[in-house]
Amino acid sequence: MSTDITNEGPTAEGVLDLDNLTEAVPAWTTHQLTLASYPEKLAIVKLPAGAEVPRWAESSSLFSITATATETSLICAGRSVPTKTLSIKPLIAFRVVSEVEEGAVGILAALLVPLAEAGIAAYTFSTYETDWVMVRVVDAEKASEEWRRRGHTVAAAVPINPHKSSAAAKRQEQAPQKGKNSK
Repeated sequence: MSTDITNEGPTAEGVLDLDNLTEAVPAWTTHQLTLASYPEKLAIVKLPAGAEVPRWAESSSLFSITATATETSLICAGRSVPTKTLSIKPLIAFRVVSEVEEGAVGILAALLVPLAEAGIAAYTFSTYETDWVMVRVVDAEKASEEWRRRGHTVAAAVPINPHKSSAAAKRQEQAPQKGKNSK
């Protein structure tokens, strides 16, 4: 028979046994993840089911469309969203940078439990390669602190400079260059 954690006598079956504490800790709590914080202020926008994607929504470093039978939702730059459009904003996005095996269990739980315990609302979505967590701009620093306290790493995202398309590169090569052999 084990004793309860207050040492006030015998415990019922299934109560936490301090001698075997590591066995009681869920495996997902051991995930130590690296997240990249993106500076662009985003929005989640609700459109009617089957709505066309507005041009204003496409000018964003992060853009996602989810269409269901009842709605079309977009994730896009908050600056682009017209004032009267139903949206949640401003949000900051964090991308899971750590390599995570496909099908790994508890990745989002490892990130969302600390936020829930701190009273921070979170919005998530997944791409083929990774998971994303968005929080309100006013909660971004607190979310980062909560994750760091749990052993996760949070850093600013490294900007990616897209390569010039081959057509753009050819145009640049063919353009007259000033200063060379000019009189």
